[in-house]
Amino acid sequence: MFFQVYGADALAQWGMLLVVLAGLILWNEFARRTKMGGAITFFAIPVLLTVYFVAIAIGARSGAEWAVNNQTHLYMNGWFHYAKLYAALTGCIGFMMIKYKWGIGAKHWFKPFPFVIVAINILIAVVSDFESAVNGWNKWWLSSEGVWLYGGWHNVFNGLAGIFNIFCMTAWWNVYASKDKKDMIWADMTWVYIVIYDIWNFSYTYNCLPTHSWYCGIALLLAPTVAAILWNRGGWIQNRANTLAIWCMFAQVFPLFQETFKDGSQWFRWAVLPVQYPDGVATVRQLYEAAGGEAAAVGTTVDSVAANPTMMTVISALALVTNIIALGYIAYVSKKLHINPYKEDVFVGQKYYKDAMARAEVE
Repeated sequence: MFFQVYGADALAQWGMLLVVLAGLILWNEFARRTKMGGAITFFAIPVLLTVYFVAIAIGARSGAEWAVNNQTHLYMNGWFHYAKLYAALTGCIGFMMIKYKWGIGAKHWFKPFPFVIVAINILIAVVSDFESAVNGWNKWWLSSEGVWLYGGWHNVFNGLAGIFNIFCMTAWWNVYASKDKKDMIWADMTWVYIVIYDIWNFSYTYNCLPTHSWYCGIALLLAPTVAAILWNRGGWIQNRANTLAIWCMFAQVFPLFQETFKDGSQWFRWAVLPVQYPDGVATVRQLYEAAGGEAAAVGTTVDSVAANPTMMTVISALALVTNIIALGYIAYVSKKLHINPYKEDVFVGQKYYKDAMARAEVE
């Protein structure tokens, strides 16, 4: 329905989805369970990668062939990917400060930090959705990563859904360290928020990262959600930040893992395209030829090749509707209980909330 995962490559595509899902869950467990795991994942590796990224940028500007032809420079050089990576890392480090009570992480005034950093991450995606709408309204356009995107109302619907999603985060000051010091607990971020966030974020990846969304739109969203449901209640937002940062680091260095190039070629059999490309890689080849082949520059538009935006519109509309409903419910409960939903817990009657609070170290 959403992806072209059938035929000769289906086994590789489904199999690699499970490998990525398992890898993200396991690496998140390594990062969250000990200080050493967190330090390696969110301090040591990012420092090394930052040196690597800077070296690529300097080398590319000087015309060094190794840098100009580097896969990170060719396919992951857009503003969005770097913004997302470092915003996610900032969240991971801040969450560690809260759960281990490092420095300002132990201060009450720092407690809204999770809300602030999550809101920033959401706004980055919202801007990207609106950018796609502006650059390619009802036509294809070529992004800086060499991906053919199709803009339209789906981007507007999902951009608005992202804004509503920010205001569906409740109890900004009520975050805690877990009793076992493995997690930062945000108990009022229950399954209600997890569901509407997952729908919105899947829609975003489907709209704006279509050639990557099989992995970053399904496996990457399932990893923290599975953990939150089965063994880590209250820790979903920490798991989400951790797995997002882990995936961004991997994808930034090895984009060929999932890439479909602007000419329709693919490095690995497990690369997946959504149905917005009606004929799969054949549609991408048509776009490449219609745009002039290698002469196609960033921002090139094509309106002579058919697209299938139906599922983008459906999922984006669903994201908008579910987020509006959730915000309306929050307003209703808040009025009924006579509380400020951004200072006090809203979902206190839910079992998920009670299970999460049982894990929290409340002073």
